[in-house]
Amino acid sequence: MTDERGAALLRGGTSSPRASFLELFFDLVFVFALTRVSQMLIDDVSTHGPYLLRQAAETVVLFLALWMVWSVTAWATSVYEPESSGIQLVVVAAMFAALVMAVALPRAFEERALVFALGYVAIQVGRPLLITLLLGRHPRRAVTLRLLCWSAISAVAWLAGAVLPSARAVLWTLALAWDYAGLALGWPVPGRGSTRASEWAVTGEHLAERYQQFFLIALGETILVIGLTFSSGDFSSTGAGAVAFALSFVTTALLWRIYFHRAGHVLTEAIRVARSPGLLGESASWTHLVIVAGVLLTGVGYELVITHPHGRTAPGWLVFVLAGPALFLAARARFEYEIFGRVSRSRVIGVVLLVALAPVALHLPPVGALTLSVLVLSGIAVADAVRARGRPPEQPATPL
Repeated sequence: MTDERGAALLRGGTSSPRASFLELFFDLVFVFALTRVSQMLIDDVSTHGPYLLRQAAETVVLFLALWMVWSVTAWATSVYEPESSGIQLVVVAAMFAALVMAVALPRAFEERALVFALGYVAIQVGRPLLITLLLGRHPRRAVTLRLLCWSAISAVAWLAGAVLPSARAVLWTLALAWDYAGLALGWPVPGRGSTRASEWAVTGEHLAERYQQFFLIALGETILVIGLTFSSGDFSSTGAGAVAFALSFVTTALLWRIYFHRAGHVLTEAIRVARSPGLLGESASWTHLVIVAGVLLTGVGYELVITHPHGRTAPGWLVFVLAGPALFLAARARFEYEIFGRVSRSRVIGVVLLVALAPVALHLPPVGALTLSVLVLSGIAVADAVRARGRPPEQPATPL
């Protein structure tokens, strides 16, 4: 009877491959969370002090913690039936804890450290614990028990770091590295082996849709940055600010266009027909982590340029205005390889151009540097359109 209860928890042939409304509701927390990450990056850049690199590294740690929470939850709902009341409880609980993390994020390395750590630990430990209990004696519980063991070990470091300010950065970095190592290695346990995510029986269409949705969440966050930054200024004070506002929107539209051109459109089909859907899904997870990071960096550049369109571009700003799009293109090239087994030359040329134009951008005002980024991205979008014109849609041929 307990095996039947556990089997009912897994996705079956009648499960819808589409993301449930609860999952979309869950994503709303991350719209807010990503705005907190962007604001932290902006604050880091504005510091110009001796602690700039340390603060930026701390922001990266917090972003990676958020991605860990979202990605493992997405995998869980691709394996387990999201319409099950038990799984819905898991998702809602994770949603609340993620909201707690997002609220604590701006001061997570200071007085809100314990709140942030408790939110993270509650998700990482609570999720596999609840699913293990729901599975009963089903063989699948061996996987969730592995996750639980690894999460319990990292929880010690997360909580210790929260109460030991002097060792916080080191302990949290080690804890995060442990969590990501577990994800990459399949949470091995002595005598029990490991189960990498690539070996999971996932619903490919659902997993692909979840990645696409998180990419759109990241784009949505940049739209918020554009709108809030420009609306808080004086429309009539400068035309350069309005130009930066328009260029920022065009950049976001180009990122959307480049992502979804062919590879983004057929991700669902590629995972569905792959010999090992889990392997492609796992690889796409790492790729989308970098894609989203590139979008977030680009969004920070929007606020910097809209707020300060004049003057000479500060060297640190190029990390956002040019390196952000370059990071996105590099990850998008890998994404194309995952789907088609090739990389378009326009992606490589785009990355090279963005890096090569950095010395030129230093002699331009910030709005001029953003213009260079728009020109490069526009060239890639045009090259994509020209190459696709008159040709039938390309079918996925993943080499993974």
